[in-house]
Amino acid sequence: MIRFAQEKDIPKIGDLLCQVDLVHHQGRPDLFKIGRKYTDEELKGLLQDSARPILVAVDDADRVLGYCFCMLQQHIDDHVLTDVKTLYIDDLCVDAACRGQHIGKGLYEAAVNLAKRLDCYNLTLNVWSCNPSAQRFYESLGMSPQKIGMEQIL
Repeated sequence: MIRFAQEKDIPKIGDLLCQVDLVHHQGRPDLFKIGRKYTDEELKGLLQDSARPILVAVDDADRVLGYCFCMLQQHIDDHVLTDVKTLYIDDLCVDAACRGQHIGKGLYEAAVNLAKRLDCYNLTLNVWSCNPSAQRFYESLGMSPQKIGMEQIL
């Protein structure tokens, strides 16, 4: 089952944030520290922000198996960009112990449905090139590259 995150979910979401961070740290230790993207207090604030919905996948006992952090984005009256409304997936994680059970696909589909209900034009996300399995996962769901970030390490 997929539902909106609640304050009681914060401890497990925190654990999952650490799993995501470890993947990023292992792929790019020059950029990512070991830690968490959000503190418990920051998570409490995000849960109150309607422009930053957080979806969670839960089992029959209502235990969190994965999450999808989303952000509504729109550039109204921008000089270059059109006014389309976008639902951006800021972070999606399934507990390492539960992978392969299509939980990530369920979270992604719930984000797509949320974007449609909110009259969004598109759904976007970023994926690090050091995480090719994530890129393959998103491509298998029908996503395609929108832009490519490039760097030169000096």
